[in-house]
Amino acid sequence: MSREILEKNSRKLCDAIVEGMQENKAKDIVVLDLRGITSAVCDFFVICTGDSNTHIDGISSSVLRETRKKLKEKPWHTEGQKNREWILMDYVSVVAHVFLRDTRSFFDLEDLWADADRIDIPNLI
Repeated sequence: MSREILEKNSRKLCDAIVEGMQENKAKDIVVLDLRGITSAVCDFFVICTGDSNTHIDGISSSVLRETRKKLKEKPWHTEGQKNREWILMDYVSVVAHVFLRDTRSFFDLEDLWADADRIDIPNLI
């Protein structure tokens, strides 16, 4: 598959993940475009915040439903469902991070990957 097709598929996956997050009222959604960084492990990080353990669990479930429904995709690997402070969903070319606010501040992925292009997604009302 050509690089152009792979990037288009990554972008569609990224958009579906954002929609899944918005569907469950995730807060502070940020997309980090890592494609220009040679040491990056994927094309995009999609990061959001939930208000409680139950909320981040619901957000991750919504992302899973949206990616399956729209693209017939499921994560290659997931982590964090037991403690529900940071749920990571690895779709290989896109990694979704669903955080509790304090955990997100502590790890500060946006600063760690500050050289990535950043897209702030407006919160839906």
